[in-house]
Amino acid sequence: MLTIGLLWHSVTSGNLGVGALTFSQIALVEQAAARVGTPVQFRLLGWIPPGEREPIPHVISECGITRSFFVPSKSPFWSHIRACDLVLDIGEGDSFTDIYGMSRFAHFTGTKLLVWLARRPLVLSPQTIGPFDQRLTRMLAKFAMRRCQRVFARDHLSRQYLRDQHIDNADEAIDVAFALPYTRQALAGNGKTKVGINVSGLLYSGGYTRDNQFGLTIDYAALTHQMLAYFTARGDCEVYLVSHVITDTEPVEDDYAVCRALSEQYPGTVLAPKFKTPVEAKSFISSLEFFVGARMHACIAAFSSGVPVVPLAYSRKFNGLFESLGYRHFGDCKAAGEAELMTLVRDSFEQRATLQREVEQGNAQARQRLAHYEDFLTNQLRALNDQKH
Repeated sequence: MLTIGLLWHSVTSGNLGVGALTFSQIALVEQAAARVGTPVQFRLLGWIPPGEREPIPHVISECGITRSFFVPSKSPFWSHIRACDLVLDIGEGDSFTDIYGMSRFAHFTGTKLLVWLARRPLVLSPQTIGPFDQRLTRMLAKFAMRRCQRVFARDHLSRQYLRDQHIDNADEAIDVAFALPYTRQALAGNGKTKVGINVSGLLYSGGYTRDNQFGLTIDYAALTHQMLAYFTARGDCEVYLVSHVITDTEPVEDDYAVCRALSEQYPGTVLAPKFKTPVEAKSFISSLEFFVGARMHACIAAFSSGVPVVPLAYSRKFNGLFESLGYRHFGDCKAAGEAELMTLVRDSFEQRATLQREVEQGNAQARQRLAHYEDFLTNQLRALNDQKH
């Protein structure tokens, strides 16, 4: 039996994107373990809220990371890490950077260093790497990455960033959420095209600081209203408002509250369910015929289930990921204007059959990239299993 630590993963986060990464990672590791012929069990380590939750097969423990994680006498983190044969750190997809502040950077980098001090093999699973804008954080991040067995970028921009930083143990795959399982749903047919609009509560609020924290070149709320006005006025569309971050404790993050308010302002729109898991969300999104989203993992859910999608990017994680798959039907909210983005959305809707063909081609590439990562995991597990026997 091999014990795999899943660092900066979560199955209870209100951000269903983090859950999508976790469920997908577990599925990929279990597939690799089956190829080796060894059983595996998991320890989850990350931001873990209190409260009861459904047990997950093969997850034997969860460890919430608090501010005292550096002090072994005050945190169980050290003992959890030492009980692992291998640690996979996914950085919640995009949190290994200094753009979210020094406290967050200290947690995401400090935990990596503790794994190294515990002499456990550490792999950075496919994620956005950086940017690290300050000289000190750049030095610490490079120190931590060079002590990993492998550092996987999930897109070509992050891969180039690693080259520029002279990280020689780097590799490239794709976001593991492309492997998230789902069951395609059948929504009631009424002859209208089913259009999903994923509204980011965070962007709608102006970011955590509520003052255009991410430096958008548009008024995101105004763009959202323009899209809703356009699709509801057409008469041939049924519009679904889709949340992908659902939280009662972080109002600035909550997509669902914004979607609920918008559904009241635009009669005839349909408020999608308050999803409990990323699998539920992807299964619902898979039933749509066109999708526009500002949450990256909502867009990945659409793309990986074959739905024509227009991602609205607010960071290079979008641009790099979809460009890596040869898909350029995304809007850059840090470079374009509202009129340009509305033209993109309208044109993409009219050409959705073309978008769907390109989505299919992109998914073929994603499967190849996932296979590369799974081959790496298989080799790692085989080597660890051989050491134990």
